[in-house]
Amino acid sequence: MSQRLPEEWFIEDERTNAAIAWLFVAVIAVAGVGNFLAGELVTAVGAGVAVAVAAVPAWVERSWQRTTPWPLLALTVLPFALNAVGLPFLAEFVGGIAVATLALLVVVCLQLTTTVRMTPGFAVWFAVIATLGIAGIWAFGSWVSAQYLGTAFFETNTELMLFFLTTFVAGLVAAGVFVWYFRRRLRENARTRSTTRSVA
Repeated sequence: MSQRLPEEWFIEDERTNAAIAWLFVAVIAVAGVGNFLAGELVTAVGAGVAVAVAAVPAWVERSWQRTTPWPLLALTVLPFALNAVGLPFLAEFVGGIAVATLALLVVVCLQLTTTVRMTPGFAVWFAVIATLGIAGIWAFGSWVSAQYLGTAFFETNTELMLFFLTTFVAGLVAAGVFVWYFRRRLRENARTRSTTRSVA
């Protein structure tokens, strides 16, 4: 996987995809407001970051249709939904995948707004490392919030370690999915170029 990561693998310019994507962005925003009102400030900040990252492609291109594929945003929404229905452990696991997905969205934003270019392999490992890094920041922010604002935090060290473990496993699962995705797209790229040369 040594080829560069083309932005069109993630950015879609289509009305249907854009409509679904903006619906998910709205859901994340509403969830963030709900978490803020409930005193879960760190989760609210995470939702705000997800909304901001998702909106960058449209803002850069000045087109509401210039959005990321809706499945990536669906992965970001899923943890909020699982937490809302009372499945926090599963929400933590899927949350790790959501963080990894968010990291890949950051890669897209970097490619759109800067001169940074990454290979698929580097993008995958960047997502894994970012998943662990954000998990640490999340835990620290939750601790600070609990100390000074009285919000909830892990009651035992075991719960904290379980949080890091589920996030790590989720990051690895997401990495495996991304590797499969990138390899499939690279094969399609090579096949398309081969067909074009044959026709020419």
